[in-house]
Amino acid sequence: MTMDEQPLIDVRVQAEPFDVAAEAKRLSAGSDVGAVVTFTGICRSDGGRLNGLELEHYPGMAENEITRVAEEAARRWPISGAIAIHRYGTIAAGEDIVLVVTASAHRGAAFAAAEFLMDWLKTRAPFWKREIFADGTAGPWVEAKAADDDAAGRWNLDKAAE
Repeated sequence: MTMDEQPLIDVRVQAEPFDVAAEAKRLSAGSDVGAVVTFTGICRSDGGRLNGLELEHYPGMAENEITRVAEEAARRWPISGAIAIHRYGTIAAGEDIVLVVTASAHRGAAFAAAEFLMDWLKTRAPFWKREIFADGTAGPWVEAKAADDDAAGRWNLDKAAE
């Protein structure tokens, strides 16, 4: 990627499943790409305790905020592209919830940008989730975990949100 080229930033919030391999292939197409990092978040069953998750978002705001943070990742690291896809609605255990794909000439930048985006998505993105238990009942809206906030602290995410 030359200095004049802008990285590909593709952000989607959707109910439909996504194709991890196809999205990774889109970012690996560039001639200067030496590394593609993918992270897929999957809805777990928590030992059979859960049927899935219910995810809600603030339409428009979620996409704009994720795009802004993906662009911040491109300013912090020399990436050629970033894709962030987050699903909403009812997600069954075993289904994909979120995908982050980053590409760069070098692995360090691709890994760092992917971790930065994922930490922001986990701690700051305008999504709300609650667990759907095996008996079909829904739990309360899930609060953020201190461990996630601690992990995100290394990025100075509050500054990225400005």
